[in-house]
Amino acid sequence: MLQSFKMALRSIWGNKMRSFLTMLGIIIGVGAVIILVSIVNGYMSYMIESFTSMGVNRITVSYVAMPSRSIDVDEFYDFYMENPDLYQQMTPTVSVSATVKHGSDTMDSTSVGGYGEEYLDIMGYGIGAGRSLLYSDMASRQKVAFIGDYVAEELYGSAENAVGETIKINGDAYTVVGVAERQTEDAADFDDGCTDDFVWIPYSRAVKLSRNANITSYTFTSWDTDSTDACTEALESFLYDHLLNENLYTVTAMSSLLDSLNEQIGMMSMMLGGIAGISLLVAGVGVMNIMLVSVTERTREIGIRKALGAKRRVILQQFIIEAAVTSTIGGVIGIIFGSLCSTGIGSLIGIEAPPTVGAVIVSFSVSVGIGLIFGFMPASRASKLSPIDALRSD
Repeated sequence: MLQSFKMALRSIWGNKMRSFLTMLGIIIGVGAVIILVSIVNGYMSYMIESFTSMGVNRITVSYVAMPSRSIDVDEFYDFYMENPDLYQQMTPTVSVSATVKHGSDTMDSTSVGGYGEEYLDIMGYGIGAGRSLLYSDMASRQKVAFIGDYVAEELYGSAENAVGETIKINGDAYTVVGVAERQTEDAADFDDGCTDDFVWIPYSRAVKLSRNANITSYTFTSWDTDSTDACTEALESFLYDHLLNENLYTVTAMSSLLDSLNEQIGMMSMMLGGIAGISLLVAGVGVMNIMLVSVTERTREIGIRKALGAKRRVILQQFIIEAAVTSTIGGVIGIIFGSLCSTGIGSLIGIEAPPTVGAVIVSFSVSVGIGLIFGFMPASRASKLSPIDALRSD
């Protein structure tokens, strides 16, 4: 076995260019598998982090209010209070199309919305200055606002300066009672439309600004993702009891969207891995062809070895080991190539895409298996050569 391995290395080294071209298909195939799988897995991790930051335990509810069928905000709160074992938090959500001003400064792209007192905890934001919205603000429809750090910086210079100041929303004056902690880490992204560019006001006040008599959107959070299905079913039952029509409402759980996303990305990963695997199959054909050429070139050598008493299994073993060594070396180079490329490509597109252990093991195992499988036919042909016919060969 050791002697056959040494002979395989001498043969590969003696035909460096041919051996490299044989390995090239293996290198590209293994590298392609690692790169594609790593990029897909890196993108999946990025999407999961994005969904997690949005809150995987959130459940959004929206419905269409009909003249004879609508649900009052107090009824939603009653439902929420009746199910403390299912729901951790709840808030009405009212979107408002508004222009934000302070003095001569105007902000057109700022997100303005009406929410309940629990919205800050639902979003997972901290308080940078002042306080958040309170239940008393909702009950008495106070003209108060909780703003993002970007709004505070742009209009007042700092979060501390903003507290107690007046901000105008569609011409109505609101008192800034608090500023959220800064959410945007990258200074380059700290501009219009960033996560810090918002103004929150009490939902009871936002209803008047939106000129809508009914609040038709709500956000709930479950205690954990395991209870999401039960929470969703309870909400759907509550909505159907009031609206009597499944087409009038929508209940969406973030966790279910994440599960669907994982399934789709998993299927994509398998599909791309399979496509990359085709290149390994082509590489195997290349190994077989080169080994057949090698057998033809070394016919006299095989004849001499057989004449000197070499058994068929020794000849078979020699050529199989040579094919396996060729594909193994190609596989190792392919792993290095794929690992470097996946990390580099991930950095270019802004995601972390390190090579996965599974992709490395599978691609390397396939490359070695290809050497053994596609090397068997040339090796078998060599082992079956008659010593006399082999010695007559030119």
